[in-house]
Amino acid sequence: MVKGFKGGVHPADKKELSAGKAIEVAPVPKVVRIPLQQHLGAPCNPIVKPGDIVKKGQKIGEPTGFVSAPVHASVSGKVLEIAPTPHIFGTEVPAVIIENDGQETWADGVNTERDLNALSIDDIKKAVKECGLVGMGGATFPTHVKISPPPNKPIDTFIANGVECEPYLTADYRLMLEKPDEILEGVKLLSRAVNAARIIVAIEANKPDAVKLMRERVKAKNLNFEVVQLKVKYPQGAEKQLIKALTGREVPPPPGLPMDVGCLVQNVGTCYAAMQACKFNIPLIERVVSVTGEGVEEPKNLLCRIGTPIKDLLTLCRIKPSAQKLILGGPMMGLAQWTDEVVVVKGTSGVLALEDVPTPEQGPCIRCGRCVEVCIIGLVPSAISIAVEAQDWDAAERENVLDCIECGCCTYTCPAKRQIVHYVKQAKAVIMPRKAAEAKKKAEEEKKKAESAPKQTEPQKS
Repeated sequence: MVKGFKGGVHPADKKELSAGKAIEVAPVPKVVRIPLQQHLGAPCNPIVKPGDIVKKGQKIGEPTGFVSAPVHASVSGKVLEIAPTPHIFGTEVPAVIIENDGQETWADGVNTERDLNALSIDDIKKAVKECGLVGMGGATFPTHVKISPPPNKPIDTFIANGVECEPYLTADYRLMLEKPDEILEGVKLLSRAVNAARIIVAIEANKPDAVKLMRERVKAKNLNFEVVQLKVKYPQGAEKQLIKALTGREVPPPPGLPMDVGCLVQNVGTCYAAMQACKFNIPLIERVVSVTGEGVEEPKNLLCRIGTPIKDLLTLCRIKPSAQKLILGGPMMGLAQWTDEVVVVKGTSGVLALEDVPTPEQGPCIRCGRCVEVCIIGLVPSAISIAVEAQDWDAAERENVLDCIECGCCTYTCPAKRQIVHYVKQAKAVIMPRKAAEAKKKAEEEKKKAESAPKQTEPQKS
């Protein structure tokens, strides 16, 4: 077992609720709502209109930038409208609303098998891009961007992330147990795309059967992969902490990225999706979602179409009348929802229904230092929270609040029950737009200066 990382916490994992539940195919809804913004980066523009007949796997949203990902129809049927739909971040975003015809008619060229050995690196990157792959651990960063590092940032180590350190969630775990060969095929493809020499499949020690199975399949397939068992600690699956634990390398603070230390990390779900994209040209139109928590009678791991309403999944799993809180993702970094009208998107790893969730009264900081001890980044969360309370945004920025990944360890361990992550989000909401405005103003001033500068004339030839 390899070394861990500084900080972190040990919450009860609660995975026993759904870990033993094999993946089931969720019923396909009569109407799907497919948001045009399901990823980090630029949103998509719709390329269909109301009344259009679309096929399963057909592109319906075109990216508006390089850091973006197309979206596809998860069913065949008729486009009813392009209309706002509730988004997991509490806002509304445009969505393509499709009435399912029940025919499951595939788009031309989709779900057709290809010879993986015949694919070039460019073919792999093109398939990943065209099929709309994103990080499926929750980050939703477009995968084609991650596997296209600049020439001066070569990747030597590829890490398939099967840690799944958030409490309750078991979607990745079940995928590793039920689709190990497909995941490993995807690992081969994505690691080949970046020419990585060292390939690691990382799994936490609380999943010994997944570790054992992956090692058996790696050996049977004669792959030069390492399957590494990691200590159980949250957030072991965070990108920078995973790299530190496995390689000893430290990713620089923002804007530092894993590629700066020669590493690339991809979730095992993304690896599975890469196999589907490259071998069958199947876009990312469905994913495994853990529907769990004490607020449902029958926790399940469900294979769901993108655009499926969350309330359908909760009904299927028999949500209890006593359920008080709905979270998309895990309890540490997931997002509490104000409505069950939100839909499954590419980054939906879990739907968590909780019963009694008391909101403790927050006290003043007692300067015990526990938040500092558990901070995986090396920040002083208490100082950030105090600065934000005073609305001293400059002080919060000096405390490097923008470096925080919002893992929740500080809030979890605080004896005064201070909502430190909430303070961090507040600070970012103020500081980031301010910095963007400052950068824009500076760029405009430099542009004006360049335009007003006297132009040099070439000397006349004699």
